[in-house]
Amino acid sequence: MKKVDIINLKGEKTKDLKLNEEIFNTCNDIVLKKAIRNAQNSLRQGTSKVKNRSEVSGGGRKPYRQKGTGNARQGSIRAPHYKGGGVVFGPTVRNYAIKLNRKERVLALKSALTHKVNDKELVVVESLKINDLKTKTVKDLIKTLKLEGKILFVTKEDAENLYMATRNLGYTDVILVDDINVLDIVNSDTLVIEEEAFKTLEEVLS
Repeated sequence: MKKVDIINLKGEKTKDLKLNEEIFNTCNDIVLKKAIRNAQNSLRQGTSKVKNRSEVSGGGRKPYRQKGTGNARQGSIRAPHYKGGGVVFGPTVRNYAIKLNRKERVLALKSALTHKVNDKELVVVESLKINDLKTKTVKDLIKTLKLEGKILFVTKEDAENLYMATRNLGYTDVILVDDINVLDIVNSDTLVIEEEAFKTLEEVLS
């Protein structure tokens, strides 16, 4: 059975935590890739829009008679080949989301967490409560815990001091365990999670 160390904010090990193999021994890269793509697509606005020939103003009458002019027959000056005419096959308002059922979402989250454990990028701490909201405090904490790269802090409850202290750091992010998602996990180099938040996560995914 896999285990991880639970440490305090001084970087000292306090106890071992046994990992649920049902969660942290699951790896389905196909579903994980699909979930990441869905998360990225959901960030797209999909609001780009052009007008087709039925939406462009004007062109209500036939520009000239059908026969006898020597010109090709035309029905409207708002046809695509006219200046000011409608656009053919242009972008329209759309939703880029991919259908992802609940079992796939859970499986993708388990897979992302499993990768973090296997790559030794998961850090479990007793608590992420800090006494002030100074950025220097978080910088010292990162140095003490020997955290590297882009860091994602996951808390059980609203950690206002931690959030305020990390606001000015471009390589940290703080989210509640209820808001944890595949994209944030995969984008982080180190996942730092509170012990209580970790237990909540295991209960939800079990």
